[in-house]
Amino acid sequence: MHLGFLDFVVVILYAMTVLAVAHLFQRGERLGDDDIDNTPSARALPWWAIGASLIAANISAEQIIGMSGSAYAVGIAIAGYEWLAAFAMVVIGKYFLPVFLKNQISTMPQFLRLRYGPKTQVTMALLWIVLYTFVMLTAVMWLGATAVHVVMPRLDMWVCVILLGLVAGNYALYVGLKATHFTDVVQVGMLVLGGIGIAVFALEKVAATIGAPGGFYGLIVGFNTLMTEMPEHFDMVLEPTNPYYKYLPGIATVAGAMWIIQFSYWGFNQFIIQRALAARSIREVQKGVVFAAYLKLLMPAVVVLPGIAAAFLIKGVAPSDFAYPKLMTMLPPGLLGFVFVALVAAIIASTGSSLSSIAKIFTQDVVQVLYPKATRRLLVIVGKFTAIGALIVAMAAALLYMKNFDQAFQYIQEFTGFLTPGVVVVFVLGMFWGRANETGALLAAGGTVLVSAAYAVFLPDVPFIIRMGHVFLICLALAVVGSLLTKSKTATAIDTSGIDYSTSAGYNIASAAIAVILAALYGYLW
Repeated sequence: MHLGFLDFVVVILYAMTVLAVAHLFQRGERLGDDDIDNTPSARALPWWAIGASLIAANISAEQIIGMSGSAYAVGIAIAGYEWLAAFAMVVIGKYFLPVFLKNQISTMPQFLRLRYGPKTQVTMALLWIVLYTFVMLTAVMWLGATAVHVVMPRLDMWVCVILLGLVAGNYALYVGLKATHFTDVVQVGMLVLGGIGIAVFALEKVAATIGAPGGFYGLIVGFNTLMTEMPEHFDMVLEPTNPYYKYLPGIATVAGAMWIIQFSYWGFNQFIIQRALAARSIREVQKGVVFAAYLKLLMPAVVVLPGIAAAFLIKGVAPSDFAYPKLMTMLPPGLLGFVFVALVAAIIASTGSSLSSIAKIFTQDVVQVLYPKATRRLLVIVGKFTAIGALIVAMAAALLYMKNFDQAFQYIQEFTGFLTPGVVVVFVLGMFWGRANETGALLAAGGTVLVSAAYAVFLPDVPFIIRMGHVFLICLALAVVGSLLTKSKTATAIDTSGIDYSTSAGYNIASAAIAVILAALYGYLW
């Protein structure tokens, strides 16, 4: 047992703080009640809550443990997922969110119904539910249980998975989505502080190996030591000779299909975008997006740097996803409890968002479409049981097959990539090409899964990021040709006329600064 008395005190204090905040903002709402209501009156979140909530939904075990595990093996190149996200977010805030907010969109499949029709809505809704359950929730459960098991080795993995599922599920059912927007502010604070704490500790440990003192000087020495002793871990763009090129294939990562991943995840991903759809106004949500984008620029210090430091301090970790938890066990009492509870907080926040999204999508975009007479009470009940069922399935899947993967983060990216290209095609054409219709959308939706599967079976050596670029172009062709060859029977209830895509001077300056920062980072680490 690595957790001591002081660590348990920190854990208890954290739990009391989050429950107090949840009770303050809850106002009687639960998962299933507020998650089927996103009317304009419900959109009252300030920018700081939106920004924090976006990061809290994003940063979970797959980032903290999974990305650190990939950094242990691959190095700084994995940070591209974080840094490129920052610029993608400000593009989404400028061009995508105004369309969603003007049309009062509450779920992504709802947009598809209004733009294309119910067939597209139900098809994509079911694909998303499968993706969230068997990829996102499953990986989070496994990685979170990995951390708990390493820190508390007396608990078997299956026990850790069940405990995490029970805690996260009950939290989501008790607190509800609106209250989690505000508890996420607490959780993001704990997450960032805990991540910074373990990064500082790890760098000082590295510095101590060559006899350097701690403090600020020790941080500089530790970082310089990592760059000197492990230069291969600081290659931002991998060469074809690199053993991990298949995960991050060189320039294609920076200038190619990585942008498909970013726009799909941040622009059309229900459990992320639902946070932005709760804004008071477009200007308010844009400020929240900028806030979140700058937090993303800082995230590699929290989720990547510890993995690189672990590669220096702890040799031979296998699978690499164990690197971050093993680094945690080296922390002093108190700090271990702080980092541990920050990690658990991230898992709970992300799980709650995923369950909320699954419940909302299934009730609004499947049940209500197939059974329009469903009462609100029935939808609430169905939503709760859907979320519980998805959680149970994810827990079982985590125990059955996740142990076969060395890097769960790469598992998430690769299998999410089966759906990502088609998602981007369908939404982008739906927003910016009036001729796109339901035939084209369905061809793209079916094509993204079938063509991706064909690549995986017949061309397994093609890096999945390059595969996604190819599939995107194929789906784009299918959607365009299918739309042009059929009559335009499109449910054009989406109003894009008169949308003001202009942004404030502050937003433009902040966006330009992000571009400059990214150029400097890639130029330095190329």
